[in-house]
Amino acid sequence: MLKRVLVLDDNQDILDVVQETLSYEKFEVKSTADSNKVMSLVKEFEPDLIILDYRVAGTNGGEVCQQIKSHPEFNNIPVIIFSAYINHQDEILAYGCDAIINKPFDLAELIDKVNDLIY
Repeated sequence: MLKRVLVLDDNQDILDVVQETLSYEKFEVKSTADSNKVMSLVKEFEPDLIILDYRVAGTNGGEVCQQIKSHPEFNNIPVIIFSAYINHQDEILAYGCDAIINKPFDLAELIDKVNDLIY
């Protein structure tokens, strides 16, 4: 069975690149641009890893990460936060994420961090 990755980003180009890259690496990927749908997708899709963009419309990725990490059923799911705000790493880590990937990101770094956290 393929490992599942849920991705939140409000930039469709980034969603497309991440989906294509992770699918090529043999992951099952579900993506959304709506931060308000993440918790219901976590329940429905049961991902092995979640990638959240830090800056999205609505609830930011850090707040979504906090919701996931404070939920007794999902708090063990690794979460990566994408961020273009490299000067705010301590602030982002305070949300409880397992890793940060700085934007713009290298696809090899994405694959390495996903593999490190999922296996």
